Amino acid sequence: MSITTEITARHWAFAIFLLGALSLCVLILTGSCLLGTRARGRSKNMPFESGINPVGTARLRFSAKFYLVAMFFVIFDVEALYLYAWAVAIREAGWIGFIEATVFILILLTSLVYLVRIGVLDWAPKRSQYLRQEDFIDVSYRHQE
Repeated sequence: MSITTEITARHWAFAIFLLGALSLCVLILTGSCLLGTRARGRSKNMPFESGINPVGTARLRFSAKFYLVAMFFVIFDVEALYLYAWAVAIREAGWIGFIEATVFILILLTSLVYLVRIGVLDWAPKRSQYLRQEDFIDVSYRHQE
């Protein structure tokens, strides 16, 4: 079989797969519209969360720390992806790849230690932070009076 015939066969196979997937999606959506029940009511249009009726607005303000932690999660998640790719190709990478991965992990570990040291990941309110610092200070001189 020639190369052009093989490439054409692969394109046709992909086209048939794509057509099958799209037709399956259309079939499922059409079937749910035709066979599904239609119950109308005041409570049917309300959002449902564990049986609790919604109270108040859904527009809540999140702390900026939430977004910061989400960004750190994404950064360290990407690190896991790189390490997974490295683990798959560990035999081809050899010792050079091992040293590069170790340097990569050490840089990210250093950044994590830095983030912990400056208190970015500390969620406690300011008042309890001061109380915790006071626990480490020797306050025995107060009780000597």
